[in-house]
Amino acid sequence: MKTSALTSKIILITLFFFIITFIIPFSLNNTQAQTQEQKELKVWCIPNIEEGAEFYFSPDGKSLIGNAKLNDDATHQVYTFNINGTNILRINNKGEDACSFYFPDGKRLLYTSTRDNLDMPKGNYSDPNDYPQGAEIYSCNLDGSDVKRLTDNKYYDAEVSTTPDGKWILFTRQIGGKLDLWKMRPDGSEEHQITFTPEWQEGGSFFINNETIICRAWNFKDQSQRGMPMSIFTMNSEGSDRKQITDDNGTNWAPHPAPDGEHFVFVKVLPPHNYEIFLMSLKTGEQTRLTYNDAFDGFPSVSPDGKLLTFDSNRDAKVGEKKLRPYMMDISSFNLGVKKN
Repeated sequence: MKTSALTSKIILITLFFFIITFIIPFSLNNTQAQTQEQKELKVWCIPNIEEGAEFYFSPDGKSLIGNAKLNDDATHQVYTFNINGTNILRINNKGEDACSFYFPDGKRLLYTSTRDNLDMPKGNYSDPNDYPQGAEIYSCNLDGSDVKRLTDNKYYDAEVSTTPDGKWILFTRQIGGKLDLWKMRPDGSEEHQITFTPEWQEGGSFFINNETIICRAWNFKDQSQRGMPMSIFTMNSEGSDRKQITDDNGTNWAPHPAPDGEHFVFVKVLPPHNYEIFLMSLKTGEQTRLTYNDAFDGFPSVSPDGKLLTFDSNRDAKVGEKKLRPYMMDISSFNLGVKKN
């Protein structure tokens, strides 16, 4: 009887420690994950695009353009598709592509590619110390036809967008390792540099309106360090009246303006290395967190009506897998559409 009682006691103690060690932490982790999911607005994965990133809406908000690697692609190419993942169309299949955009009239596309400089080193679009030299900017019809080369040099020309009225193209150029913002007309004419900041590396720029630019920049001395500090800036259309609008020492990256002209979305890296998407007011500086996930969430952009956010994430990827795919979030509750007079 004593032996039986002792055995029962040992079993109970063992069971107690098992619950403390495994069951309770698992339950807490599940509860924490559920709480995080509940904080997010409605999010869904765009079907059929299993690998891709940096997508932007068409002017009517019905389609997206960006870089994807699908089917037999050896590398990332420019694609367009409907926001429900249908009508997938590869725009270019030569060289390696990046950074694409719709013209505001919805009739032509812009994209970056190495298609005409295949003899140059491949480079790496993710490493500013090795950006692909010979990446040029092109425009084409919606089906990829009538390709027009807009830049013609051996530099890195990328991170392309336009003014809302379509009269100017805004892009980043790297010369001798230095990044600056440039502008040109839709036909490639009147090309000129608008930022001259040896200490700052500007890029990822968009027009808030026809007169105001928003971009990210990092200090050249900080380049390539892990957790590299980045700040968001605004400036006028020719690069003057420059203002730093994020003032912490962290990484503030990938801004994209909302159509109301008063807000923008961007990526903030939270400790230790958690990429999350935030909404910020240009008027008050107030920041609102939009994503709550331990995975990478980045490259946000807002639809022309202000109701949808698209972003890229590996939140549903297999363990150890880093490839990104596009998601959508319903942000209609923020009322970020064009303000009526």
